[in-house]
Amino acid sequence: MAEKKDAETFDVLELAEHVKKQRWWNKVFGKDNSGPAAEKYSVATQLAIGGVTGWCAGYLFQKVGKLAASAVGGGFFMLQIAHHTGYITVDWKRVEQDVNKAKKQLKLNSERTPKEVRSKCNEVQVFVKKNIVLTGGFAGGFLLGLAS
Repeated sequence: MAEKKDAETFDVLELAEHVKKQRWWNKVFGKDNSGPAAEKYSVATQLAIGGVTGWCAGYLFQKVGKLAASAVGGGFFMLQIAHHTGYITVDWKRVEQDVNKAKKQLKLNSERTPKEVRSKCNEVQVFVKKNIVLTGGFAGGFLLGLAS
């Protein structure tokens, strides 16, 4: 007897549209994310918002960075031990060929900056110029978060 499977339905949530609808985001950064909405707050408030968010980002970046570095370094260390004890053999000529092939592909793709990257860079520049106090606080908080 064939089993009948229930069809599951899922709602697709588009993150960009969801963020645009968030009121707190619009209050702080403006509806187009580059508007001068943060300028309506005092300098101290802008520095506090930027500093706290920067510190949180820096702290998380530090913790995740250490974890990633430990994982990559530990994996490489284990690979070297396995190679020297004879459990695995590495074809270094093939590795070199693959690295050179990847270098050539990266050189070909890096000659032109894609249009999307240029437009995002321009958006970031406009945001930073319009919210210099907020971004300055973020940068300072980020560095403090990295240091803690």
